Amino acid sequence: MMFIDRAAETLLRGGIIAYPTDGVFGLGCLPDDADAIRRLLQLKHRDPAKGLILIASSNAQLEGWMTLPPGQLLPDVDSAKPVTWIVPPGNKVIPLLHGDNSEIAVRLTANPIARSICDAVDAPLVSTSANLSGRPVARNRFVLRRQFLSLVDYLVPGDCGPASGPSEIRHLLTGQVLRPRQS
Repeated sequence: MMFIDRAAETLLRGGIIAYPTDGVFGLGCLPDDADAIRRLLQLKHRDPAKGLILIASSNAQLEGWMTLPPGQLLPDVDSAKPVTWIVPPGNKVIPLLHGDNSEIAVRLTANPIARSICDAVDAPLVSTSANLSGRPVARNRFVLRRQFLSLVDYLVPGDCGPASGPSEIRHLLTGQVLRPRQS
């Protein structure tokens, strides 16, 4: 798919993309690119203290980005009920990713487009909802295009899903639900 290649090239050049994720459209960049992360926070008007989420297509892509007890992995993806996990950060995590938090948020994505982009760059992606802070999330391509076309370097075509809204947030080591699943 040519649009996956274009998304990967944009990311590898330090760009920001808008793309479909499991439940909502996301804005993202590569997690080791501090300049792109700062630009992303600025265009979204997001407080850097809040931190960001990393999505990946596999546990292997998150090696070095999270620190789990030996032999533990993130649970398999439930495509209809995505879960973002709060975990101890790995040695690759820069402060811009976790903000004022001592841990990092990560999720294995079931969205085929987001998975393909992660695979094309062989890395996790920074993923934050496609909205200006405090405003509703872009839930369709028309709103996404209107709000972000001039702000991002590439708007990836495709649909969100298979979930119907933002993911649940849970602490991996304690099981505590920090944000229930929303639809």
